[in-house]
Amino acid sequence: MNPKLKNAIRFTLFLGIGIFFIWIFLHKLTPDQKQEILNSMRNANYWWIALAIPLGILSHYVRALRWKMLIETMDYKPRNINMFFAMIIGYFANLALPRLGEVTRCTILTKYENVPFNKSFGTVITERAFDLLIFLILFFLNLALQAERLKGYIDERIYKPLQAKFNLHYDLSGAFSIIAISFIVVFGFIYLVFRKRILASKIYLKVKEIVRGFVEGMKSLVKVRNLWLFGFYTLSIWTLYLLMAYIVFFSIPESSRLGLDAGLAVLVFGSVGMMVVQGGIGIYPAIIAETLVLYGVASVKGYALGWLIWTSQNLTIIVVGIISLLLLPVLNNRKNVEAGNNP
Repeated sequence: MNPKLKNAIRFTLFLGIGIFFIWIFLHKLTPDQKQEILNSMRNANYWWIALAIPLGILSHYVRALRWKMLIETMDYKPRNINMFFAMIIGYFANLALPRLGEVTRCTILTKYENVPFNKSFGTVITERAFDLLIFLILFFLNLALQAERLKGYIDERIYKPLQAKFNLHYDLSGAFSIIAISFIVVFGFIYLVFRKRILASKIYLKVKEIVRGFVEGMKSLVKVRNLWLFGFYTLSIWTLYLLMAYIVFFSIPESSRLGLDAGLAVLVFGSVGMMVVQGGIGIYPAIIAETLVLYGVASVKGYALGWLIWTSQNLTIIVVGIISLLLLPVLNNRKNVEAGNNP
């Protein structure tokens, strides 16, 4: 298949999935609820959103500094500004197609900093592996903190509707536990019987390749010259991610009373939405709406907040990404001219 046609199909597919999720959520709402969402977004205090935007930009810059530490393990010394430009342009490219951003930022470093593509791409894998580990830690920490709320949510949103629909008069929570255990047993049996076929399948080999890349990426961290600084950058990145979402809570009255635990839940569950659908379009606001139901916020208000967070973050990437695309060749051409005048 022609690469351009393939990319066009992928873009259309992801956009279509996002639109589908938007339709699914809005389809269940009454006209009054839809109007309430629009009113919440229209009457939001955008000063709080404006405050969140520089935090987002700062998180990308700190991430670029951390990435530079991995590049420096190979004795390359790229400029901070080029690292930032490459990072933000990569995010910009990722809004269109998955994994395009990783290729784009490595290509920029090859062009403007003479860092070989395969070497810089290896550091991207390392960075992704480390962030996946941090995300998993935060994910399970969040589950532990929200255990009671999640149990209540599942009872209200899953067990009780199923009981009502099928006219059941017994506790489904035990039945679901039995189903889960049965699924594990059946899966284990299938694995034992078809072990050779499974190990030779493309899906298994792909997962194996991902796991191997994760392990190799984690091993390469020992080459970083200042692990404490690397850890500080990582902590700063995720703290900024948390704050740039949490600050938007104050833009509407219904979420302004919530604490950082709600911010962590939004960060974690919202990140899952970003992974499921490219850029989180459509699904991110819906996930935020359901997440904030745990804290007593009406879903229509949570949906409005989800769109405010998603829009502010993505508009920042688009605007700063376009500015970076324009400045990248200009600043680097000036650098080359200055280098030529000062042999």
